[in-house]
Amino acid sequence: MTASTTSSTAVSRVDDARDVAAPALPSAAHAVHTPLGVREVRLTDGPLASWQSLNASATLPHCIEQIEEWGILDNLRRVIGESGAEFRGFWFADSDLYKVIEAVAWEIARTGTTEFDAWLDDVIGLVARVQEPSGYVHSWIQGVHPELKFVQLELTHEMYVLGHMIQAAVALDRANGRDDLLVLARRFADLLDRRFGPGREQGICGHPEIETALVELYRHTGEERYLALAAHMVELRGQGLLKVGGLGARYFQDHAPVREARDAVGHAVRQLYLNAGVTDVYLEQGDATLLAAMDAQWSSAHERKMYLSGAFGSRHRDEAFGDDYELPSERAYAETCATIADIHWTWRMLLAGGAAGAATYAETIEREIHNALAASIDGGGTRFFYSNPLQQRPDRYSEENAPRERTPWYVCACCPPNIGRTVAQLGAYVASTTADALWLHQLAAAEIDLPADLGEAVVRVTTAYPADGRVEVSVHGHVRDGVRLAVRVPSWSPDAELTSRADGGSGAARADADGYARLPLVDGARYTLSLDLTPRLTRAHHRVDAVRGCLAVERGPVVHCVEQADLPDGVAVDDLVLLPAQGVGVADDGTLTVRCAVVDRPDTLYSGAGAPVATEGSPSLDVAAIPFATWGNRSPGAMRVWLPVDR
Repeated sequence: MTASTTSSTAVSRVDDARDVAAPALPSAAHAVHTPLGVREVRLTDGPLASWQSLNASATLPHCIEQIEEWGILDNLRRVIGESGAEFRGFWFADSDLYKVIEAVAWEIARTGTTEFDAWLDDVIGLVARVQEPSGYVHSWIQGVHPELKFVQLELTHEMYVLGHMIQAAVALDRANGRDDLLVLARRFADLLDRRFGPGREQGICGHPEIETALVELYRHTGEERYLALAAHMVELRGQGLLKVGGLGARYFQDHAPVREARDAVGHAVRQLYLNAGVTDVYLEQGDATLLAAMDAQWSSAHERKMYLSGAFGSRHRDEAFGDDYELPSERAYAETCATIADIHWTWRMLLAGGAAGAATYAETIEREIHNALAASIDGGGTRFFYSNPLQQRPDRYSEENAPRERTPWYVCACCPPNIGRTVAQLGAYVASTTADALWLHQLAAAEIDLPADLGEAVVRVTTAYPADGRVEVSVHGHVRDGVRLAVRVPSWSPDAELTSRADGGSGAARADADGYARLPLVDGARYTLSLDLTPRLTRAHHRVDAVRGCLAVERGPVVHCVEQADLPDGVAVDDLVLLPAQGVGVADDGTLTVRCAVVDRPDTLYSGAGAPVATEGSPSLDVAAIPFATWGNRSPGAMRVWLPVDR
């Protein structure tokens, strides 16, 4: 069942796309790296594997329950008279259903589970009944404001919703060959092409996301029209097509053509999804001017506007990027969806061979996964942060999207199902291949099936990283002659050495200039990488005024924080002053401690300059520095990542 025909070449590419269950499968023409899917890279142990198990057992069932409870399915049912409930939620609420379907699809691909099949039958059948003969389906427009169909593209999110529908449909077909949602998504995409394709009415979405989805639909089906439509929408960005109103053109990334927009601005999630789509278009068409623009955008977002935790968005107003180095800790918006969008974009930049280099992209994804993304969900897998500040004061009041503690759901529920789909697909970001190498980007315990062009082997990675710095790799099976293993060496452990033992002898290598240590990948070989996990104190750029005079604690890729729950009565987080000369202590169980003085000066708002914050006689104590990802699991009290130092 297909919505349109494809050429024989396209059919071959479709078969290839369906064989690999990965979220992004660029053609070989312009990609430097070839991704592996969640079936080919199986996380087996450690925090990421445990997180995937929790996602499957708790987060996905919770999301399914919540989209029913919050009326997302009733919104669709009411369009066809199957519910008398009022419309609930935001006009883009359908997208949350599609993200949950996508999450379930990656879980099916990962484990082969049939647990969700009946639910998929129900919800995809519902979407099919709601879809109009033209292909259109959008519950808010159809059921509340049919007169606004494709009228207010800056606000209605019709293309954005379709984008998530497409991604869910592609994921489900790649997971197990189920194409019923794909048929529906293609009907809607074909409608979009008939209405807004090249040479027709000009229109772009106020919330980018459709671009990256259309490119993936092209990759999956071989239908050139979808790629042409995505590229056309990229070209239209910045031509003033959106009615921006008081929000302004920068909010929508409509202030300048893509090739001229060198700085990350406006609504952070929209900018990052747009960039993922632009990079996807480059990967298929090879326009070097697009990649140059993305290189500049990546530098702007990550070298001047990214939080230490791997979060983005410094302003609550407009959920937006701020100016360069505008990174307030307690007022960080740091939306979970922005980190997820950046993982998608940064992975595509790695595949494209962007200017920052594969090691930098991979280390950024590592930072995001272990910190901002991990902090967005509680230990039980059913409570979430939308906003992820790096400091919480004791008198912080709750805002709807920035509560004092994680909540089970949100009226604007974009983040929880986004977490679900990202965690289910984590294996897809671990490794890639080139013509003569297997590249290990994420240091996680896994089994990796070597692609047939490199051999017939399983490469096993054994590690407790990031709790432990020892990473072992072993080869089981046959590897083609001339293949190499490239293992990322993190920038914070530059002297680490990759060693090997095999029947033919032993070897050793340090990281090359690109950040990867390389050795021949041979049958039966065992490799070891030992990383230096000595805790370190980190200082921000001097232009980050919000944390000037402060230091943060990091160990490996993990950012730490101090939480009120670990302090004795009468000692407040906000009264701690770090004593950096005392270093960072590491207990036998891996717990970190920092020595802090407790400010005991009069409680005066302003005082004379020159006096130290803490005096020689100030009381001091050792304070636990816990992983930022784990804060708030005990109580909603004060917390901070950046600790002030004396003077």
